[in-house]
Amino acid sequence: MVKLNKIYTRTGDTGETSLVNGMRVSKHARRPSAFGEVDEANSVIGLARLHTQTIADADEMLARIQNDLFDLGADIATPETDKPALRVTDEQVTRLEFEIDLMNA
Repeated sequence: MVKLNKIYTRTGDTGETSLVNGMRVSKHARRPSAFGEVDEANSVIGLARLHTQTIADADEMLARIQNDLFDLGADIATPETDKPALRVTDEQVTRLEFEIDLMNA
């Protein structure tokens, strides 16, 4: 699971952002765009969870998906040349596909 130490930088906005390893990239690059999309999906799931608090199975499933999305965001923000603490696993993908099938049924 991702550990958030500090989520602000106080470095101002120069049109760049830092990856996990400190490398600076344009905010318009593919990588920041991708983890921005993942963050937005996570936010929408958070809103959905407001309506599933009385449905334990659904809320637990959405909470797991949110955790997986945090891991995915960290993966995207970590260049492949680094040795990250986590990567999305085949087991996470298989579980998500199973949960999608369950919800569609």
